[in-house]
Amino acid sequence: MYDYHKEARALAARMTLKEKVSQMLHGAAEVERLGIPSYNWWSEALHGIARAGVATMFPQAVAMAATFDAELLERVAGVIATEGRAKYHAFQREGDHDIYKGLTFWSPNINIFRDPRCGRGHETYGEDPYLTARLGVAFINGLQGDHPEMLKSAACAKHFAVHSGPEAERHEFNAVCDDYDLWNTYLPAFEAAVLEAGVEAVMGAYNRTLGEPCCGSKLLLADILRGKWGFKGHVVSDCWAVKDFHMYHKVTETPEESVTLAVRMGCDLNCGNLYPYCLDAVERGMLTEADIDLAVERLFVTRMRLGMLGAPEHPDYVSIPFEKNDCAEHRELNLEITRRAPVLLKNDGTLPLDFGKLKTVAVVGPNANSRRPLQGNYEGTASEYVTVLDGVRAMAERYGTRVMYAEGCHLYKDKVGGLAEPNDRMAEALAVARHSDAVILCLGLDADIEGEEGDAGNEFASGDKISLDLPGRQQELLERVTGAAGGKPVIVVLLSGSAIAVTWADEHVNGILQAFYPGALGGRAVAEILAGEISPEGKLPVTFYKSDADLPDFRDYGMANRTYRYFGGEALYPFGFGLTYTRFAIEAFEPGRELCRVAVRNTGSREGRETVQIYVTSPGCKEKYSLCGIAKVSLKPGGTAELEIPVAKTAFCRWDGNGDKYVVKGEHTLYAGFTQPDARSAALYGSPPLASSLNIE
Repeated sequence: MYDYHKEARALAARMTLKEKVSQMLHGAAEVERLGIPSYNWWSEALHGIARAGVATMFPQAVAMAATFDAELLERVAGVIATEGRAKYHAFQREGDHDIYKGLTFWSPNINIFRDPRCGRGHETYGEDPYLTARLGVAFINGLQGDHPEMLKSAACAKHFAVHSGPEAERHEFNAVCDDYDLWNTYLPAFEAAVLEAGVEAVMGAYNRTLGEPCCGSKLLLADILRGKWGFKGHVVSDCWAVKDFHMYHKVTETPEESVTLAVRMGCDLNCGNLYPYCLDAVERGMLTEADIDLAVERLFVTRMRLGMLGAPEHPDYVSIPFEKNDCAEHRELNLEITRRAPVLLKNDGTLPLDFGKLKTVAVVGPNANSRRPLQGNYEGTASEYVTVLDGVRAMAERYGTRVMYAEGCHLYKDKVGGLAEPNDRMAEALAVARHSDAVILCLGLDADIEGEEGDAGNEFASGDKISLDLPGRQQELLERVTGAAGGKPVIVVLLSGSAIAVTWADEHVNGILQAFYPGALGGRAVAEILAGEISPEGKLPVTFYKSDADLPDFRDYGMANRTYRYFGGEALYPFGFGLTYTRFAIEAFEPGRELCRVAVRNTGSREGRETVQIYVTSPGCKEKYSLCGIAKVSLKPGGTAELEIPVAKTAFCRWDGNGDKYVVKGEHTLYAGFTQPDARSAALYGSPPLASSLNIE
């Protein structure tokens, strides 16, 4: 067996100190005399190979999370790794070692989406630690492959840890939480990534956590990650985060002090350009060459496990042809997850639309014919884009139905034309609504205004949202178009990466479909759902609140009154909620400590797929209840299934202040259903989950 660590140490031992330090930057230099080629560590694969040309572009991470399907995400990640290999080997043959063209992917983002105002929340798998852990582990497994030593690609769990805004302050912000929230909300997904998935890399966050900069935190990196969890891979800083130590966090005074802190705490790779100061730090005795050796060894091990630097190559990985990139098979998987992600939030019976009986359909709104809300952020370039207008038009053509389109308003400005008066597209939208038999109103956000500081525009808060309301003139468009429709069906399609407070729409329109950022083929899937060719099945991985007033201060990292587990009010649309076009019932429920047995029947009139959800309420704990089991079931009308659903190993446990798990003894209540066990979910879905107690000694 190839000894990666021995070979990495041997290679590093042949290098000068300057050569070693050159390997600790994301743009690692060539060392020609030792046959070490240059390598750029910075590549992205959040929902497809990003920023490196054409690739299959899947739905954004939060949209994929809405499937609640770990097996599906593992398949998606496997395809992403395949395309990464296909592109990497092609680029290598052309001598292209540029950024975004390697095999070390800085994905997935497994931060907890604790507040809907966080601009980067759509990069995550939502607000629940258990769902995030299950999907994160699956995605990492798909990226890295199933070989015990060799890597198909290297995954990176980010951003470690306690990180979710505010974007405008991330370079100086100190995230403060208590031990309970640290261990029971913010860290479980990272622990699973390390201990279950064997993730190869971990990226530190920009902010401080409990006073320490995350990329130089003794608590996070030394004590927890490498100490308690025994992490053996490499740690990378977020980009240019190490310079924040002295420039903004003010925990150090000089670049030499900053790099010393980062390296000593175990941050091996600097995304940025500060680590050349390691040479000065060694010269001054602040760092030792042994500190540098350890970091370089970890980095070389990763490259060797990928089949680089003379290490063995996995024959199946290196033989992936370029033709596998964006191939028909991958596009079909993309369409499958795109169809399964949208969440039907409201339906008064109007959906699905019968296009055969509609002479004219209006498609209105700033997101109706835009590619941006298909893409999300950290996106690749698709070879084909299908907007909602494209999808509806293709559907309508099959029935001879006319489609009339109007933009209606700008996404967030008060007008579209530079010389026009405000509301310059409103009259057209009203006319279209009056002259159509049904209206499909496409509203929401896109990653130009919701995302990462520096990537998203600063129209609002450096990518964060200042409000849960529809931006710009969209609320006015919604109300006036609904009025102009004069009682004809109005369906709202929301394209956004986060929750929007559509309380007015909930009361006044016929149907609401949350499509998130649905990927390159999103418009096709949306049209198929609206026309009833497929039944929606997505479940919300986040809570939709009624208003901003429901939320604590954005800068408060305590979990009190945050997310479904702690929220004390009534949600507009709760976590775990989502409708289908058929009906399902739980007919029997047998709880167990390791396995729950559930009998499910499709009591409706059409085939569909549902998500059985197991929740637990534990005595004396802060959470109202927590998700602890998931199963997907697909049934024809009248069909039944007997499911055995594994219960999370941590379902009846909590972490103490030292990060040690303990069993919560006493009588726990388990729930089995298609939603969480709250009154609002039961009212919206039409039936509550079944409940049963289980005593844990």
